[in-house]
Amino acid sequence: MARPNEEVEALLQEYADLVTITGGDAYKARAYEKAARAIGGHHADVSRLDLKGLLAIPGVGKSIAEKVLEYLRTGHVAMVEEARAVIPAGVRELIAIPMLGPKKAMLLYEELHISSVDQLLDAVHEHKLRDLKGFGARTEENILHGIALLQQAGGRILIDAAMDVAEQITAELSEAGGCERCAYAGSLRRMRETIGDVDILVAADSSAPLMEAFTALPVTAEVIAHGEKKTSIRTTKGLQVDLRVLPPDAWGAGLLYFTGSKAHNIRVRELAVRHKYKLSEYGLFHVKSGKKIVSATEEEIYARLGLPWIPPTLREDRGEIAAGLRDELPELVTEDDIRGDLHTHTDLTDGVAPLEAMVEAAARRGYAYYAVTDHAPNLYMQRMTDAKILAQRERVRALDGKHRRMRLLHGTELNIGPDGDLDWPDEFLAGFDLCVASVHSHFNQSRDELTRRLIRACENPHVAIIGHPTTRQIGKRPGIDADFDAVFEACARTGTALEINSHPQRLDLCDEDVLRAKRYGVKFAVSTDAHSVTHLPYMRYGVGTAQRGWLTKDDVINTWPLQKLRRFLRPGGR
Repeated sequence: MARPNEEVEALLQEYADLVTITGGDAYKARAYEKAARAIGGHHADVSRLDLKGLLAIPGVGKSIAEKVLEYLRTGHVAMVEEARAVIPAGVRELIAIPMLGPKKAMLLYEELHISSVDQLLDAVHEHKLRDLKGFGARTEENILHGIALLQQAGGRILIDAAMDVAEQITAELSEAGGCERCAYAGSLRRMRETIGDVDILVAADSSAPLMEAFTALPVTAEVIAHGEKKTSIRTTKGLQVDLRVLPPDAWGAGLLYFTGSKAHNIRVRELAVRHKYKLSEYGLFHVKSGKKIVSATEEEIYARLGLPWIPPTLREDRGEIAAGLRDELPELVTEDDIRGDLHTHTDLTDGVAPLEAMVEAAARRGYAYYAVTDHAPNLYMQRMTDAKILAQRERVRALDGKHRRMRLLHGTELNIGPDGDLDWPDEFLAGFDLCVASVHSHFNQSRDELTRRLIRACENPHVAIIGHPTTRQIGKRPGIDADFDAVFEACARTGTALEINSHPQRLDLCDEDVLRAKRYGVKFAVSTDAHSVTHLPYMRYGVGTAQRGWLTKDDVINTWPLQKLRRFLRPGGR
């Protein structure tokens, strides 16, 4: 996604929040929120669009388009600056707390003069919030959860933002003189869901030209440290990136050393010691003689230690060393194994692209099948009706076959109600090719209620997939408190797949939950929940999470041939 799009999206969303805080027109706030999503998901770089091009984006009217042009031209918007001036800075700090919200933030400021996270923590612990309208013991718990999430996130960013920076830098350094190889390593190569800093490795005989090229990159805002072997910068987005230059013949050792988690690397070094070797970023050496044994590739280093090559996504010390020694490492699912996407949206509900554009983009990805699953009517803001969904089905059927190698499936994302009920009766659900069912509200029910709710949805024969099962949003909202072992057991019993939602803000199920669910024999669907064509490539992050959960392509239903998938999707076919 183009960076200017994200900047404009953040600006418009901020203005929508400011309108809400000040008790402004709710319709205006929603209009800016919708425009923010549309621009964030737009395929083209908005900084290259004129007024006409901006107006072509769904949800962007003339007034908003003019504000976007003003921002792109000057770096600020007068209207937003004026709104910021009305709101105390401390209130804007409180808005960043997940689960608090702009209206409550303003109320805290007006009634209790709270204008910082520390003041809010003190007020919660002193139970000062309970006398405020709309607050109570449960609200205090939610606020504490939100503050904990904010503090846990710290300086970490979502994987897609880190990946954008890493791929941009590796592409530019690869063209620099003297660079023989260049790659990112660390937690990003392991596909962790959040990244603290980015590690870049370069193989070169001379480090100086690469270090100079690195510090001169357009993305560089500050040089933190500059050395012969390692240089660190801070990017214009505030992300720290570390560059290490290795001798070309030490490439494999360096890649292994700077990729594995600390715990994984300790296990590997312990294994080396048992073989009377010493392992460093420069190679595998005999302890006695100091002679280098191997260093050029990861594969030959692992082989000398009696191990197969261990995929980076498994290098977390979760039993991968023992499994490798037993020759029992799984053949992990890859993005090339994915035959289709089973959870996507169009502008019929809250997507920003029309059906035809989403289908065209999916076809370009080489999929064998593709499912459209717009929201069902119980998510009231989407205003879905029976007539609308049936009309869409006719459009899907008419488009099916347009792309000879890709079949279209017409589905829906149902809402799992507070009692586990769904939007439509069984006879209506029978007309869909597949049904994804997800929790979208009532997150604060009791543990037993949430568990029963999910299990009841699993037991509906028309529900093939439970979407974003824990409902979490990374750094913004914690997962619901359900007994997921009971849910996993129910999914295995009923043959209901669990989604690995590939959106970087969700990655839900997370890798640890995937590992647990796999032990129950659950099947999975790795889908994007795409709301625009630019979201379809998020599949790579869902696959990375699936790999971290030790999944093979047999575990993932959307790696299967269409005929086998259709049997799974049919009631009674699982």
